[in-house]
Amino acid sequence: MQDDRYSLAQRWLHWITAALVLAALGAGILFFTLGFEGLMKTFGTDLTNAIYKYHKTAGVLVLALMLLRLVLRVRLGAPPKPESLTPPERILATGVQHLLYLMLIALPILGWAATAAGGYPVEFFNWKLPGLIAKDPELSNTLFRLHGLAALTVAGLICLHIAGALRHWLIKKDGVMRRMSLFG
Repeated sequence: MQDDRYSLAQRWLHWITAALVLAALGAGILFFTLGFEGLMKTFGTDLTNAIYKYHKTAGVLVLALMLLRLVLRVRLGAPPKPESLTPPERILATGVQHLLYLMLIALPILGWAATAAGGYPVEFFNWKLPGLIAKDPELSNTLFRLHGLAALTVAGLICLHIAGALRHWLIKKDGVMRRMSLFG
């Protein structure tokens, strides 16, 4: 790792995870706004089933990538925070980053458990994965609500993360964006 940047593997994992999370959140918004019946009416059976399958697939991939990211973070560390960060910025940046790690591990686990408890298949591409827990419709409803709240939390944290990145890139122009950039 260069002194002022994350390793190339860490940077690639960051951007792949970001794309998967945004896709999964987009599908989640469809689930919330249209519901199953609305999705069926709007998109038909095949596309609705595909949206659910690939939402679950994205969740499993996010969980695996976040665990890999956590291992790399422990093994490789992180570049030191730039001196341009004020103490409150350091606290906020660290807090948002740690909460994102926590929530991006918890969110797919909640979804996996909620899906299994609902008696639905836990899909990873065309494979059926084992459910984490037995069928329990009441527990499934509770876990899906928690999954939705966790998704809202992730969305809020992403907004803070992006706002901070844009502030450093466009206003402070202090090179913070270079730490995670794939280019330059």
